[in-house]
Amino acid sequence: MACRITEFVLDAHDPDLLARFWCEVLGYIELDRTDDGDVEIGPAGVGFGGPEPTIVFNRTDEPKTANLRLHIDVNPTDRDQDAELERLFAAGARRAEIGQTGNESWHVLADPEGNEFCLLRSRVAPI
Repeated sequence: MACRITEFVLDAHDPDLLARFWCEVLGYIELDRTDDGDVEIGPAGVGFGGPEPTIVFNRTDEPKTANLRLHIDVNPTDRDQDAELERLFAAGARRAEIGQTGNESWHVLADPEGNEFCLLRSRVAPI
């Protein structure tokens, strides 16, 4: 028997801001909110334990001081990479510089709090 990734936990200064951004990016909804201000998002109609991991934005006052050691990669599901890049910019993403050569087939981006993620080229089927 093996384990399965059920959720990612990401520290956030503004969990609401990141929850809104990532809901827009992934088509997720807010699933839960704690009294401490943490917010969990995930796929509509499935929630925790489904085929896609949920994301918990854990409120923290600690500053982000370096690139994340683990980052999220996303693929478009219903458009090409260029159109998806424009949609992500409109949602609040921005380009991030982490030493790319300029010849990559992916785009390195940052969410509104500067957390790096990559937009890959291949289109995948939605779950």
